[in-house]
Amino acid sequence: MDSWRMGGEMWGWEVDGSLVSMLHAGANFVPVATTAEAREAFAARARELGRRCSSIVGARAEVLDLWRYLELTWGPPRDTRPCQPLMSISGAPAVVADPLVRRVREHEVDILLPAAIAMFTDEVGVSPVAGGSSAAYRARVTEMVRAGRAFARIEDGQVVFKAEVGAATSRACQVQGVWVAPERRGQGLCSAGMAAVVTMARRDIAPVVSLYVNDFNEPARRAYRTAGFAEVGEFATIFF
Repeated sequence: MDSWRMGGEMWGWEVDGSLVSMLHAGANFVPVATTAEAREAFAARARELGRRCSSIVGARAEVLDLWRYLELTWGPPRDTRPCQPLMSISGAPAVVADPLVRRVREHEVDILLPAAIAMFTDEVGVSPVAGGSSAAYRARVTEMVRAGRAFARIEDGQVVFKAEVGAATSRACQVQGVWVAPERRGQGLCSAGMAAVVTMARRDIAPVVSLYVNDFNEPARRAYRTAGFAEVGEFATIFF
């Protein structure tokens, strides 16, 4: 695999010549269907290389077990989110889609950018443009827009709802970066906006749409349930 195109390395764990576990080691450290034996081996390699990622994220049991091996050498974390419900939808949304939510156009990147920065800062606790990273972050947002994976409702040159599709395969895709302008929250924009995103994503990207959300964010969980998402698992994230 091309590590540049993948945004990092893919580590594999084989049993009797068959690949049984993987881990994506890039900006995020993401275990994929890892066994206990694989996690121990991946953690040993990670300790040797040192921490290069900004977070460990994935299925809750796998992340917390990896962290058990890495905490002494990688800690302390900046924040820990040990319970993040994983939600998905594989059919039509349960509410009417917002007709004003659409793909963001390339000339609208600078309109989208303030909302993207606000969402990231609220969620992660640090600004994505801190420390002179504004050009790199703008390039990342632009790439998402060019790929047709950034969706928003824009009113009078301001984003009032937005979401992006990040990771995607032919089977499923994951929504990230969901945000509603603070002054417009509680008006149903999130559930209707997510219905629009789901409709477009299922039509153009993958038949199953997923996301994960902090367990303490009950307004977001309620909006996603209203849109038709159901909880199907649990994620966890360790932030550095």
